[in-house]
Amino acid sequence: MYMKQSVEQAYELAKQRYAAIGVDTDKVLEQMQNFHISMHCWQADDVAGFENQGGSLTGGIQVNGNYPGKARNIDELRADILYAKSLIPGTHRLNLHEIYGDFQGKFVDRDQVDASYFQSWIQWGLENNTKLDFNSTSFSHPKSGDLSLSSPDKGVRDFWIEHSKRCRAISEEIGKAQNDPCIMNTWVHDGSKDMTVNRMLYRELLKDSLDQIFAQKYDNMKDCVESKVFGIGLESYTVGSNDFYTSYAAQNDMMITLDTGHFHPTESVADKVSSMLLFVPELMLHVSRPIRWDSDHVTIMDDPTLDLFSEIVRADALDRVHYGLDYFDGTLNRIGAYVIGTRAAQKCMLRAMLEPLATLRKYEAEDKKFERLALLEECKALPWNAVYDMFCLKNNVPVGETFLPEVQKYEREVTSKRN
Repeated sequence: MYMKQSVEQAYELAKQRYAAIGVDTDKVLEQMQNFHISMHCWQADDVAGFENQGGSLTGGIQVNGNYPGKARNIDELRADILYAKSLIPGTHRLNLHEIYGDFQGKFVDRDQVDASYFQSWIQWGLENNTKLDFNSTSFSHPKSGDLSLSSPDKGVRDFWIEHSKRCRAISEEIGKAQNDPCIMNTWVHDGSKDMTVNRMLYRELLKDSLDQIFAQKYDNMKDCVESKVFGIGLESYTVGSNDFYTSYAAQNDMMITLDTGHFHPTESVADKVSSMLLFVPELMLHVSRPIRWDSDHVTIMDDPTLDLFSEIVRADALDRVHYGLDYFDGTLNRIGAYVIGTRAAQKCMLRAMLEPLATLRKYEAEDKKFERLALLEECKALPWNAVYDMFCLKNNVPVGETFLPEVQKYEREVTSKRN
């Protein structure tokens, strides 16, 4: 009762404070209910999946740490995700990689996968009010190598083209069943550790592969393509660079994915929003926290993420951007990582929505640079946290740091008992 009363009192004060600068916090809380984040299934098990092929994680990516209690099977993974969702306000989606199919111990190679292996996921999503998104999986496979869709080996390339086509068909069935488009992301790790003299060849092959994959049109799924700077062991050359995929998406009027870890450390992903939305219909975000490189640390409320969400609001692009998380940290409690990262992304969006944009735009139009900068600075100290606490209270999830004992309890009773 004390917590509820304190939150309500703090919110009323914050409401008045924001009203003084022309911001309606009640309206912002309504908008936040429609801010759906696609949580990534691969945080719960360190990108292992359920293929039963054995082998280690490949494709220029890696997971650090061996904190006890990671999900070992589909039931544990689903239970962990649902528990994490119970500590996060709002309604959210789940992003699946193809290797997380319900294979029931059967080996199904990736050029043979179909929607039947995701029927239980579709049913799970319907039962738990969770819409699904999807990804093809080019890494951690005997045919991965350094090149997949850009491989000069026709057999290898055809294998991955067929895999990608089947993933799109699966996404279509998911979208149809949930009555909401399933967003399918295409990212391949293709690249070279050292210098190559065949840059053009590999990119020609990748373009041809994508043209074949996207030839079939669907009504219940949306495609997006994702670039990268480099991967571990593939440092000198990435076939699917930012320039390549930006050009491809613009030419084909399709969505592009901006992964916050897939750019140079000093590059602003926020600045890309307004440029890209002039040439592509929508954006997909993969939000993580890169440190030095694409290290996929747990998302926090840092300046780059704040800037990114602020730019989306300032560009009036809330209905043209989709939001996903993409980090995998095995050094700490994985359910806790979900809760920290998802709530951090929400806080960044809330801060962005609470900005007195009409007043700031008026100052800018009148060339009042002092007033604009002063208000932007003062906004940093406004009681946005009281509004987020009310958002949690309205959604019946723990307020503030009170989710810590809940995660600790789940660890004691559930994850710590996993061998």
